[in-house]
Amino acid sequence: MNKQHNCDVLIIGSGAAGLSLALHLAKDADVVVLSKALVNAGSTFYAQGGIAAVFDENDSVASHVEDTLVAGAGLCDEEIVQYTAENARTCLEWLIDQGVDFDQEEDEQGELRYHLTREGGHSHRRILHSADATGQAIQTTLVDRVKRHKRIRIFERYNAVDLVCEQPTEANNQQKKCIGAYIWNRNIECVERIFAKKTILATGGASKVYQYTSNPDVASGDGIAMAWRAGCRVANMEFNQFHPTCLFHPEAGNFLLTEALRGEGAILRRPDGSRFMPSFDERAELAPRDIVARAIDFEMKRLGADCMYLDISHKSVEFIKQHFPNIYEKTKSLGIDITKQPMPVVPAAHYTCGGVMINKQGKTDINNLYAIGEVAYTGLHGANRMASNSLLECLVFARAAALDIEHKIDPEQSIVELPDWDESRVTNSDEEVVIQHNWHELRLFMWDYVGIVRTTKRLERALRRVELLQQEMDDYYQNFRVSNNLLELRNLVQVAELIIRCAMERKESRGLHYTLDYPALNETAVSTILTP
Repeated sequence: MNKQHNCDVLIIGSGAAGLSLALHLAKDADVVVLSKALVNAGSTFYAQGGIAAVFDENDSVASHVEDTLVAGAGLCDEEIVQYTAENARTCLEWLIDQGVDFDQEEDEQGELRYHLTREGGHSHRRILHSADATGQAIQTTLVDRVKRHKRIRIFERYNAVDLVCEQPTEANNQQKKCIGAYIWNRNIECVERIFAKKTILATGGASKVYQYTSNPDVASGDGIAMAWRAGCRVANMEFNQFHPTCLFHPEAGNFLLTEALRGEGAILRRPDGSRFMPSFDERAELAPRDIVARAIDFEMKRLGADCMYLDISHKSVEFIKQHFPNIYEKTKSLGIDITKQPMPVVPAAHYTCGGVMINKQGKTDINNLYAIGEVAYTGLHGANRMASNSLLECLVFARAAALDIEHKIDPEQSIVELPDWDESRVTNSDEEVVIQHNWHELRLFMWDYVGIVRTTKRLERALRRVELLQQEMDDYYQNFRVSNNLLELRNLVQVAELIIRCAMERKESRGLHYTLDYPALNETAVSTILTP
């Protein structure tokens, strides 16, 4: 019999969204946080830029809303954008109360105030940050708080395999209800069960589906794939944001060069040193990410160049070291002195703007199942996420979900014994090479066919290939015991299909979805919604 754990609240994911929610709920509930790797391994830890919120007296919530709507290219849910911007400062103040130290500076009267930077798409300085390692400051603070809380248990190195749901019956008002999940304990390599009165997906995005990505290895679309298999709708998966400036160096891995560099005056240059962004957009380097990424991609292809260059060397050495200490040290270790020379950059898959459909409280189509953070489609980002709205979304919707969940946990609810995980008819794999081959094939054709610039023919080719991979993975999954690589590839193949299907349905170019076959913008903006 597989081991069963029990809790009031199961949170799958240990980034800003999951940990914030855990802290909100733990005063009244027993919480389990599931972390696929070590608790600091998610995307939050690597976020450099910051969090957008109105703290400047010359700024306004209305301006934050307007900037977000413009960046979202007509597809944002205006009510959600308003709700997020209105609650931004409250959520940031809560984060500050948890102990996060954002950078401060003295004003003209000698009093301390938060140093606000500006990023692409923003009309004002409204980005709170902790040097150029904001995510690390947030993640380490929240992890410390969570680890010291008596009612929160962290399960590290546990993969969620699939959600466990009760099917619709008269007793539950004909609604499917989530009652927990099957989880794979990587420490001892066995599947276990966990019962939960409320389950929350906070698993992050799916950018690992692409060959080049700024994301950590854990960003494999697990929550989106699990929710889809359980019966949840997904929306707008065609809008995958490519960050314009990933460091191009064989030893750099997936090191991101924050948008705050351009916010503080960094200039994009061709290999010959000439500037090119003013030719593409009047906002130049401060245009939204989709425009900047396409411009870099266009220039690379036009010139046959391996990369473009980001130059902040015209700023003082003191300024660069103060504002971008981690980037300075990282590039220096690779032989690049950014105080004297430009940084080689390429675009890389960065953020999933679509996801599992939820309402304002984070509720999905399935009873007792919620989704928050990058895994969810809230309507905040529309066709393109504006810089530094992502961590904000995590905090705002963690709070919104908490306000809904805290009144709905029944202390008298009985524990349900979940069905055993049956692996009586499977064996250990002796063909791990199949997974590795399919892994590389998937990420390569997604990059080539479903990348920054698309065509109908490329999408059709991608769909044929992903359907073949799905057949192979289904057969493999049914015959062999699970492993981390198998679980991730199974989810990535599913998410790839959703991305391709959404992209094929959109007969226009809008935001992050740019297709040569339909370069014009439709008069009416409509979300792409897929139903299982």
